[in-house]
Amino acid sequence: MGLLFEKPKGTAGKAWPAILISGFVAFGGILFGYDTETISGILAMPYWARTFSTGHRDSTGQLNVTSSQSSAIVSTLSAGTFFGALAGRFFRRVGVPLYQSETAPKWIRGFIVGLLLASVLNNATHHRNDSGSYRIPIAVQFAWSIILVLGMFILPETPRYLIKRDNVKAAARSLSKLRRLPEDHDAIRQELAEIQANHQFEISLGKSGYAECFQGNLLKRLVTGCLLQALQQLSGINFIMYHGTQFLKNSGFNNEFIITLITNCVNVGSTLPGLYAIDKWGRRPVLLLGAIGMAVSQLLVAVLGKTTTGQDSQGNIIVHDAAAQKAAIAFICLYIFFFAASWGPIAWVVTGEIFPLKTRAKSLSMTTATNWLLNWALSFSTPYLVNYGDGNANLQSKIFFIWFSCCFLCIRFVYFMIYETKGLTLEEVDELYNEVRSARESVKWRPRGAGAQIREKEDGVLGLEEEIRGV
Repeated sequence: MGLLFEKPKGTAGKAWPAILISGFVAFGGILFGYDTETISGILAMPYWARTFSTGHRDSTGQLNVTSSQSSAIVSTLSAGTFFGALAGRFFRRVGVPLYQSETAPKWIRGFIVGLLLASVLNNATHHRNDSGSYRIPIAVQFAWSIILVLGMFILPETPRYLIKRDNVKAAARSLSKLRRLPEDHDAIRQELAEIQANHQFEISLGKSGYAECFQGNLLKRLVTGCLLQALQQLSGINFIMYHGTQFLKNSGFNNEFIITLITNCVNVGSTLPGLYAIDKWGRRPVLLLGAIGMAVSQLLVAVLGKTTTGQDSQGNIIVHDAAAQKAAIAFICLYIFFFAASWGPIAWVVTGEIFPLKTRAKSLSMTTATNWLLNWALSFSTPYLVNYGDGNANLQSKIFFIWFSCCFLCIRFVYFMIYETKGLTLEEVDELYNEVRSARESVKWRPRGAGAQIREKEDGVLGLEEEIRGV
């Protein structure tokens, strides 16, 4: 943990103001993760099921919601985020990721712990035999929203936004507060010069339409980004996050909320080695290793479920080997480790790196929309695939064979489609895609004009520094 938050030697100024601000705006991510896990836990709460059932009884004879009702409850959130991903670029000035990237120093990384917070609270309230079992977790969501609303009144404008408004003095003031340095400090001047140089470069590119995203090798990059986001969802992670608690309950576990809490702890903790490995080893090897680990784990869960459990005439799960069932939980945790250390965060990193600046916003809106479209489709269809009863496929643990197949596709996809972009600028990524046809050859490729590009950029920054020295 210390290595991730250790400020590099020679970096001027204080980092804690930007860390606090980034941590604050991360409540938007916490709110989303919290909502996801809250839904998973509430669906498995007996009191909630009895209260909101319309008369349907499950295989145990208890009042519960139907598969269609469960699908509608879980998938509504994903449907909204799909349309938000396409329309959100028009409001990107106020986006949480953009605000973090414009206020935080380059070496800071963020974490989302909403899933873990929700699973802790669900575990604490699910035994209650009153409306507090589900109302307390839902009510806590208001806390994150209130913090965000109040904070919006005190958050400073970002230096990049002020530069775009041609207000250099205000940008220097804002950056001075963020870095806790005088406005005339060399580090402030240099960072402002870099921001202004990037802004001028963006203007020089001109405007672009969605049609450009489908031209030349930009189409290959768009297909790569969309497939990467689609396969991330098809790996089965949201089955565990959205329906995991209910699935464990249906599978005969009596401590399903504790197991969900454990899996979320694994999810949070596994992010740390992933953040280290992505810059140490590169994108391709981490994604490839993660895909192999996920595939093996999902296959073992599927085989154990198929061979050691059965069903009675009412559809109730009969466990023939308790030790094998515990082993299946261990392999689910192992799957989550490989996902959280690779495909979870790195899918977003890669899609953010492979597109040129001119078409980046539009391309990312389409890759992100693909992620949420698959998220919606899977969250909607999974109850029908897993559950017992008329109109359902009753796959139960056999659904892990589907996730295994998709994870196996992930292996082939990384091998043939993912270019190694570790340490490359956006311009060098363009050069990479122009010169290298096969993703397998990208590891050996080196930019030919890197030195000249760096010197040109340094010369431009020095010139702009002289312009800004009057601030």
